[in-house]
Amino acid sequence: MTRTAEYLDEVERCSARNYKPLPIVLERGEAAWVWDVEGKKYLDCLSAYSALNQGHRHPAIVRAAKEQLDRLTLTSRAFHNDRMGPFLHQLCELAGFAKALPMNTGAEAVETAMKAVRKWGYRVKGVPEGKAEIIGCENNFHGRTISIISWSTEPQYRDGFGPLTPGFTLVPYGDAAALERAITPNTVAFIVEPIQGEGGVIVPPAGYLKRAREICTRHGILFVADEIQTGLGRTGKMFACEWEGVRPDAMILGKALSGGLYPVSAFLADEAVMGVFTPGDHGSTFGGNPLGAAIGCAALRVLVEEKLADRALELGGWFLAELRKIGSPHVADVRGLGFLIGVEIRKASGAARPYCEALMERGILAKETHDQVVRFAPPLVIAKADLEWALPRIAEVLAMSFEPAMAAP
Repeated sequence: MTRTAEYLDEVERCSARNYKPLPIVLERGEAAWVWDVEGKKYLDCLSAYSALNQGHRHPAIVRAAKEQLDRLTLTSRAFHNDRMGPFLHQLCELAGFAKALPMNTGAEAVETAMKAVRKWGYRVKGVPEGKAEIIGCENNFHGRTISIISWSTEPQYRDGFGPLTPGFTLVPYGDAAALERAITPNTVAFIVEPIQGEGGVIVPPAGYLKRAREICTRHGILFVADEIQTGLGRTGKMFACEWEGVRPDAMILGKALSGGLYPVSAFLADEAVMGVFTPGDHGSTFGGNPLGAAIGCAALRVLVEEKLADRALELGGWFLAELRKIGSPHVADVRGLGFLIGVEIRKASGAARPYCEALMERGILAKETHDQVVRFAPPLVIAKADLEWALPRIAEVLAMSFEPAMAAP
């Protein structure tokens, strides 16, 4: 039995079956490359769903983590620590907000946003208690907690997990008129992804975010941008909302906020929104811990000093254009922005999974999303030579034919 088989067997015996990863076991990574337990080298074109914008084990972030590990790792929020303040200051200056509330995972930050906008609705807007409504978009992905899946349109995310949380209205993504029609006197916020990553790398029509911003302002509701996947340089701007000159009332960040070393997330807003929280309203034992804060500071410095947003704009734009040149009969669309790219496989050609498996066999790691889309989202530090190496292999795979999966009887 190979080492890979041994690990897979162990996972099969001991782990819940809540994921279906590619059959590969990784043990080491550096920049845009990873190695499996058999010693084979792969180009990482997923970046842990955009958590590794700075690449695997960026030396400056690893150094910050090691230094902090020798000093202090956790205080809880019962006491102050010397790392949280500088981290939040740095984050707020970069994002252009007055305050930030640190959490750990992206889902926790989304839950924080939901609590904030509801309380703002009651305390500031004057919505009757228990009547606050949040508008989201169909095909969204904001996480997997009970409240978050309550406004998902993916049946599997909801099946068997009810009763679900009330208070959500869904509208078609990219349809600003539908957003305006859905607003009621009890609406407190519109929470939206600037690009739907898990939904299949869906880029909204030009002007959509700007119109949504104007509608929210006109109706006195909060515009909240979930930039967990799109933020921190991924799309060629530091934040994807910048593409339309939009400043949200609040922003949700995670993933690359730690450069992939540690769970760090945050909810950001100005005092008008963040001021609704009082001691005891919300919290997290690990949120804002000194280890995560030190790592976050280093991760933000790398993004800025290495100009990774500019790199995503230039190199990602080139890569997107090269993918479009491939012209496979099995490809329905190639879309994206910066280094967030989706290659949609025609349904007649089968699902995207076999294409991802074939890429893996050729040393390229990508992952399917929404069955039909192969997502390419490499670390922003990737070299152009790496992409040039990958392109002919991607073209070879996209030219292949796979038997469409048979429907269950």
